[in-house]
Amino acid sequence: MNDLSRRTLIGGSMLLGIAAAATSADAQTSAHDEVVELWPGPPPGSTGATITRKIADQSKDPAHLDRWVTGIARPVLVVYRPARPNGTAALVMPGGGYGFLSYDNEGVSQAAWLNARGVTAFILLYRLPSEGWNDRADVPLQDAQRAMRLIRSGAARFGIRADKVAVLGFSAGGHLAGSLATRHAERTYAPVDATDTLSARPDVAGLIYPVITLDQPFTHVGSRDMLLGPNSSVAEQRARSVERKVDATTPPTFLVHAADDGLVPVANSIAMFDALMAAKRPTALHVFEDGGHGFGVRLPPAQSASAWPGLFATFATRQGVAL
Repeated sequence: MNDLSRRTLIGGSMLLGIAAAATSADAQTSAHDEVVELWPGPPPGSTGATITRKIADQSKDPAHLDRWVTGIARPVLVVYRPARPNGTAALVMPGGGYGFLSYDNEGVSQAAWLNARGVTAFILLYRLPSEGWNDRADVPLQDAQRAMRLIRSGAARFGIRADKVAVLGFSAGGHLAGSLATRHAERTYAPVDATDTLSARPDVAGLIYPVITLDQPFTHVGSRDMLLGPNSSVAEQRARSVERKVDATTPPTFLVHAADDGLVPVANSIAMFDALMAAKRPTALHVFEDGGHGFGVRLPPAQSASAWPGLFATFATRQGVAL
């Protein structure tokens, strides 16, 4: 058995039912093919703390699951393969304020529309900073960097091209996706194998109602405090504010926000757009009249923000990553 197959079997047992069988939500896509564990041993920053997986369904409609996941001791990629793959991949990062992961709304539902376009989707169940890790603020980015490298190292197995990998993040997952886009080359963990010689830079980034800044009045305080702890310094906040890390290596970046977002203000996306423009990086910003926060792909067609997946696909394709 090769190493990837071994990780697949181990990872599948770790999910405790989230992706172990087809559900009504899973049926919107092709059944996931495998679950890949990120780290061959204990993840970086492990303290030996007991971390127990918990899954809470927020939905009032049994036909549409809305599971929130906590207790992520072993981060994994859940792989959704399309019926007719086009060679493009997307690393999908659910949000949840760095306190939980919105697995269905910002994971499975996203895999559905990506699969419909021929894109292989990799949902990242990343570790949550407050669950007992050393260097808590680095933990999600460690997982994101490792995930991008694993996708590239397994390109032949997954039937994708290593130079056609997008990242798509929502809310706090948007902060993580933005951090990967701007801090992809930063060493956040000691290399563990040959996979870590590969680039962690996404080829294009989609940031959907993202948390961006951690040091401005319009920050989402909950995400900031879950990532950094409740007593973080201004220097720590600035070091992890995505707009401050934009440079010439930042990939083309697409931004979506609703003007009436009462949780993560639209000023976050505007700050990122301004930074990208100043750095002369390819970017697009779409601000819609309504939609609130956390709309994923569930808005009715009558609401203009429901158009964002097609707009992202157009942007990514223009940047050479066909969605």
